[in-house]
Amino acid sequence: MSDCYELRCRECGKTWGNAPRSFCDDCFASLEVSFDYERLKKTARRENLASRPFDMWRYAELLPLPENFTPPDAIGGTPLVRAHHLGQRWGVENLYVKNDAVCFPTLSFKDRVVAVALTAARRFGLHTVGCSSTGNLANAVAAQSAQQGFDACVFIPADLEPAKVLNTAVYGARIVRIQGNYDQVNRLCAQIADRFQWGLVNVNLRPYYAEGSKTHGFEIAEQLGWRLPDNVVVPMAGGSLIGKIAKAFRELVILGWVENKSVKFFGAQATGCSPISDGVKRNLARFEPQKPQTIARSLAIGNPADGPYAMKLIRESGGWAEDISDPEIVSAIQTLAETEGIFAETAGGVTAGVAEKLLAQGRIRRDETTVVCVTGNGLKTTDAIISHYPLSAPIPPRLESFEALLDQQLAVPTVAGKGA
Repeated sequence: MSDCYELRCRECGKTWGNAPRSFCDDCFASLEVSFDYERLKKTARRENLASRPFDMWRYAELLPLPENFTPPDAIGGTPLVRAHHLGQRWGVENLYVKNDAVCFPTLSFKDRVVAVALTAARRFGLHTVGCSSTGNLANAVAAQSAQQGFDACVFIPADLEPAKVLNTAVYGARIVRIQGNYDQVNRLCAQIADRFQWGLVNVNLRPYYAEGSKTHGFEIAEQLGWRLPDNVVVPMAGGSLIGKIAKAFRELVILGWVENKSVKFFGAQATGCSPISDGVKRNLARFEPQKPQTIARSLAIGNPADGPYAMKLIRESGGWAEDISDPEIVSAIQTLAETEGIFAETAGGVTAGVAEKLLAQGRIRRDETTVVCVTGNGLKTTDAIISHYPLSAPIPPRLESFEALLDQQLAVPTVAGKGA
């Protein structure tokens, strides 16, 4: 294995080499992949990327991958959309949407993290992989396991959206539905990983898994012309993604690939499950766990593992955390679709809605460059908005019927020559 990186405790700093483990035996804090940046400075060159495909593997040197790594299918490389119409509506000139709703193969940013986690699973000789999931992660584990020949078993709360369950089942993974919320599912998975020696990507492989999120941040910087934005608005479930985007930006600064600048990080949650935003807004030393009750099930983690680190990052960056109600989530999904043609899942509605709220509060300045992170596709959460789009009554296949419909809808004559 490469000695360019190893696991390090996020609290006491003790190193643990490379192994399928996620916490420090000495202080029980979580582990994180730590890189030898002095070595990376000698080998990693920004100009080397020019000849590589635009996907997450172009940043291979900055990921915990083995030497002589051969990438599987292209993953990542999603658009950074210049949101002109949405920006006009909100009065923001430099507004962007990082659109992981079109990420290959399962239409969410979880494809990135799973790709790195399965690389670790293969390195450690694990044949059965799985996860605890609120939906998107199960989709990604099931699909990539099918591609790479792993046996997959995923664990989900029993109340997940039917589309997400189907998007896991179709790939042939075993699905275990649990009578409980995500936090209860995750506790069970910690026991299963230890008992059966399985590679559960967000449990015993979590430090490697989490590094995949950095590619979301790498791409943002590159797509902005190797510049960092002023603000990033990120959905928060377990609280890992916002921290890994910040880590990506720090690494690019360390390597000299971008100029250093202050970036404010803003966390977005649903009011029905908002332990991190609640902790930030109430200035708590530690968040208070909550029982989730929201349509944004992909964010419904009441006791987020990386919550304390997310709170610390938000405060130190000068950002903020906010949350919005379920009706506001639906409205934001509709606004994003109607202005930019991006159909986001409920988590994307949370991020867009919180961004609008932060602008109204003056916490995000309208003359700054702001990136709103959309992490999943709306086709997975259609149950949240389907009641807002009832089917219209069918009309006979005759021109006069269509003309009558137009007259009724517009309340004015519409046929050429009428009223002339």
